[in-house]
Amino acid sequence: MAAPEIFRLMPGFMTLADVQRALERPLQVELADDAYEAVERSHAVIRRKADEDAPVYGVNTGFGLLANTRIAKSDLERLQVNLVLSHSAGVGANLPDDVVRLILVLKVNCLARGYSGVSRGLVDQLLAFLRCGITPCIPAKGSVGASGDLAPLAHMAAALLGIGTVRVDEKEIPARDALARLGLEPLRLGPKEGLALLNGTQVSAALALKHGLEILDLLEAALITGALSVDAIRGSDAPFEARLQELRGQVGQSAAAATLRDLLHGSEIRKSHLVKDDRVQDPYSIRCQPQVMGAALDLVMTALGRLEREANAVTDNPIVFADTGDIVSGGNFHGEAVAMAADTLAIAAAEIGALAERRIALLIDPPLSGLPPFLVENSGLNSGFMIAQVTAAALASENKSLAHPASTDSLPTSANQEDHVSMATFAARRLRDLADNLAGIVAIELLAAAQGIDFHKPLRTGTRLRPVMSHLRKEVPFYDEDRYMAADIAKAKEMVVARRLQTLVAPYTPAHVYHTT
Repeated sequence: MAAPEIFRLMPGFMTLADVQRALERPLQVELADDAYEAVERSHAVIRRKADEDAPVYGVNTGFGLLANTRIAKSDLERLQVNLVLSHSAGVGANLPDDVVRLILVLKVNCLARGYSGVSRGLVDQLLAFLRCGITPCIPAKGSVGASGDLAPLAHMAAALLGIGTVRVDEKEIPARDALARLGLEPLRLGPKEGLALLNGTQVSAALALKHGLEILDLLEAALITGALSVDAIRGSDAPFEARLQELRGQVGQSAAAATLRDLLHGSEIRKSHLVKDDRVQDPYSIRCQPQVMGAALDLVMTALGRLEREANAVTDNPIVFADTGDIVSGGNFHGEAVAMAADTLAIAAAEIGALAERRIALLIDPPLSGLPPFLVENSGLNSGFMIAQVTAAALASENKSLAHPASTDSLPTSANQEDHVSMATFAARRLRDLADNLAGIVAIELLAAAQGIDFHKPLRTGTRLRPVMSHLRKEVPFYDEDRYMAADIAKAKEMVVARRLQTLVAPYTPAHVYHTT
């Protein structure tokens, strides 16, 4: 395995770019010395409290409803181990390796801020897992996002102890064998350390961050395919004028309109119908793109901002304030912020897909598009894009169901001690399906819009969009007669997911405009 990239982490200052790095490749995370100083100061407070007689939650008491049960000093280490073992109750398929890697980084980022009371050795064990490429096997299901992501984080913690299974070099092996092979000792837990590992929103936050960034990429791609659709139906770019957007005053709308104007600049198709075109207004799916996509952009950027803050948050309980010696019980582990951010992303993804699907339906409808039926010559003998649009409709409909808010549900747990929960982990996890469906819709629009533009040859689309057309036609030829459509969609989807559309129209993206508007 190649040596991982070195990543110098300043606890509490991770950015979305740092998150993306952790998702894309293995990292050797290094901490500054002052981070260890903060860790050791809070750990000293916990050690001191453990030696005293006063009850401290999670140090010398039971957990949840058992918080009033005192634990003998001789059993404090066993208390933490029992917590990890009993809470390792997840089910379902394991989380992907990139998500788990981000979970480890986020957990380091949280604990290294020095408010959790853990030892330097615990932080070093997490860093060793990242350095050695050890990925704990974490079942995806089993968290309600209440006292943090208890079950999934318990599986992560168990791996640190040499319990359960991990993945090394893409092979699943017992955690104890992996530690031995790489010269690591199983971690021994001190007071509160099991609780510190289990409390936190790192699992739901990692999932929401990964898929939130994917949805932002797909929003950008959908603006590109949307611009292609404008030219495919010989639509007007007048609704994208800056003057109109300024009157509305919405940042995302202005950014989306600026993107569309830039993409369509230099279009020979548009120039061809600036005169003697008796159409007054285009359908909403064409004309209202700035309003819909801009609103979605606002939601996505707001959600990602909230999740970036969550990546840097201390979501442990109780919190240790080393400067005063106070240990304060609170609720920073509650995942509502993540759940609502994920629900926001789900709504945005569903609407992006809904609008794109309507443009696909428009493209195959001759009275509205001015194009051949179902975007193919000799229709009747050929069905063309008939069922591709049906597929897009199926995906869009599924996304509408998936966009139902998860955060509005709550099922009390832990004998009603945890009587309100966020469902943050499911809220974030279901974004994977939403994003995948959206990628399929955008891919179908890419094919359909390109097909429509080719009917206008020799006229060409906007200057920035021409490389997209050229690259697509190297991968997928013009649809002159019926063929195996699934292969075309797969190739277009790979272009969309790999961000090739953005690369081809670079350097302009709506997210960039959003930050400079």
